[in-house]
Amino acid sequence: MGPNERAALPDATALAADRTRLAHERTLMAWVRTATSLISFGFTIFKFFEGLHAMGEPAQRSRLLGSRNFALIMIGIGLFALVAATIEHRRNMRTLETLYGTQPHSLAVMIAALVSVLGILGLVAVLLGQ
Repeated sequence: MGPNERAALPDATALAADRTRLAHERTLMAWVRTATSLISFGFTIFKFFEGLHAMGEPAQRSRLLGSRNFALIMIGIGLFALVAATIEHRRNMRTLETLYGTQPHSLAVMIAALVSVLGILGLVAVLLGQ
């Protein structure tokens, strides 16, 4: 279907396609919120314990998982979830375009890309902040 064929869809079908597209947008935005929480929580934990160390608190090395490694894991999980959700969203949008014609561009994908950049910056900051 071409871009002009979407207008030729029956009203009920066009509305159903729009509802489905919007449901996919909401799902991606929920993943963006989840990834943002994971990334920011990991970075916050790292900065909190880095601040304690700077204040002279002795570092405890006997732990199985230190704050730096925990932060890296949390940020990594957040980035992975965001990338996987964005790929799934794009796959769903291609399916909708195949069935119902051209769909509007996704603002959620742009937000996901911006949060991914934020996550990568956080990951680099934790990696370099030894």
